[in-house]
Amino acid sequence: MAVTADEVKARLAQVTAPDGRPVTATGALSEIVVSQGKVYLSITVDATQAQAWEPVRAAVERTVRATPGVVSALVALTAERRAGASAPAPAPAGHAHAGHNHAGHSHAAPARTPPADPQKEGRGIPGVGAIIAVASGKGGVGKSTLAANLALGLATLGLKVGLLDADIYGPSVPRLMGLHGKPEVQGKMLQPLQSWGLKVMSIGFLVGEETPMIWRGPMVMSAISQLLKEVDWAPLDVLVVDMPPGTGDAQLTMAQQVPLAGAVIVSTPQDLALIDARRGIAMFEKVNVPVLGVVENMSYFLCPHCGGRSDVFGHGGARHEAQRLRVPFLGEVPLQMAIRETSDAGRPIVATAPDSPEAEIYRGIARAVREALAGRHAGARPAPRIVVE
Repeated sequence: MAVTADEVKARLAQVTAPDGRPVTATGALSEIVVSQGKVYLSITVDATQAQAWEPVRAAVERTVRATPGVVSALVALTAERRAGASAPAPAPAGHAHAGHNHAGHSHAAPARTPPADPQKEGRGIPGVGAIIAVASGKGGVGKSTLAANLALGLATLGLKVGLLDADIYGPSVPRLMGLHGKPEVQGKMLQPLQSWGLKVMSIGFLVGEETPMIWRGPMVMSAISQLLKEVDWAPLDVLVVDMPPGTGDAQLTMAQQVPLAGAVIVSTPQDLALIDARRGIAMFEKVNVPVLGVVENMSYFLCPHCGGRSDVFGHGGARHEAQRLRVPFLGEVPLQMAIRETSDAGRPIVATAPDSPEAEIYRGIARAVREALAGRHAGARPAPRIVVE
């Protein structure tokens, strides 16, 4: 019988808050989200009380996991500082901070507190070689489509490849890859789904396609940590991570949690997109993650009827920007009906039309990425230490 949010809440009434009240009576709990036996919730407290509430968070997580019908739980501690409140004292040496690799761990440490030793906290994923992020400064530039076809292109080169959809707010990889199932749990590890020869995981497998993801930053960080650390990825040569757009919590979490071998930046040619792409490049460089290169997506349009070319969004802007910033330019992907149709149908073009010109473009990008990884000795780079000012 499926567990309900009310059943979970009834169990949580047994957990005591620091002031002695049941945690359910404090007003600190968020809405309890239950999907296929997987439970998600957050606890919001004042930042000055975060340390006292961490044992409560751990007790809540244990209680939720022990509830009949629950297969996994994600409990995040969200600390908010009141206006005018002074910053809490730094945590003692060795205390776990936001970059800890334990899924569901508190991310309550204030933003100015540096993470724990990245050499210890930022270990790679066992059995996974290189981890690369596919990122964009803004949404709507075709990043997810590029990530899916890049992963498939790397697989055609003989590599064992996984695809992680870390776009928490807008997961689209399930549709792109034609996947509709739910991941199984073996022991404490989620089993990735398989599609077109790739191992695939997405938050979209755990919630409904139309469910709004209204999560605070720490919940995003916890979810990404769980998708990285509690999924049975091995063995993989490359894990391609489809990042959410922008330069926020998700990007910093990735840089802290694992030793990224590099990032691929996706942009369209027009100036508005390039402004945001510059921010993305600068962000990865600031946290010591190498930029493997820039892809110009929707670079041009070829009319399927007359063969005429139209530069709908301009042309060459991403190439020029890559040259200006001295990062590699990986290639141009046209705005083509075939790419859109195969993506919407869950039949990515590299897998289903491997002889098409579009598939060859993606494979060319994959070859360039593989060469960049080989040149940077992928996997040998330690995770950076990040201090957010």
